[in-house]
Amino acid sequence: MLPIVLDPQKVKAAIIGVGPAFTRRVAQLASAGVSEPLVFEAGRDALPDAQALSGCGVVFIAGLQEDQARPLYEAAHEAGALVNTEDMRALCDFHMPAVVRRGDLLLTASTGGKSPGLARQLRKMLEQQFGPEWESILEDVATARQSWLDEGLSFSEVAKRTENYIEQNGWLA
Repeated sequence: MLPIVLDPQKVKAAIIGVGPAFTRRVAQLASAGVSEPLVFEAGRDALPDAQALSGCGVVFIAGLQEDQARPLYEAAHEAGALVNTEDMRALCDFHMPAVVRRGDLLLTASTGGKSPGLARQLRKMLEQQFGPEWESILEDVATARQSWLDEGLSFSEVAKRTENYIEQNGWLA
């Protein structure tokens, strides 16, 4: 697995599907800050071909049977996109981790698609360990870091000061 975090303002996304899985994935994209994804709801919209998916970096397929999902997976590949097909590992180029968001702090747990239930339980544990206060803790650390960078300190010195700052405040004790 190669973990990456995509900037939703720089990568065009599409979501194709139906039902609760589709609705959940649309909500996930919205909470991640994906603005204006291409949305194709099966049974309501015509399902897209490669041309309709042109320019998409990632495509999510949710709530469809394999016979419907496979041609969409192939069309997305033809368009040059990476694809995640919910609950079909063979039709996935990447997997979505379980996510805890605290502002810009993003904590994830992934099992590579092998056990979404385990990832979900790990997410619940992270939610308890890292409450809403972590949004402001991140902002505090980011402000301190920026001030040290503005002073012209080296990256290694900034890293040392960041570690000391976190320890002094007992945030991870």
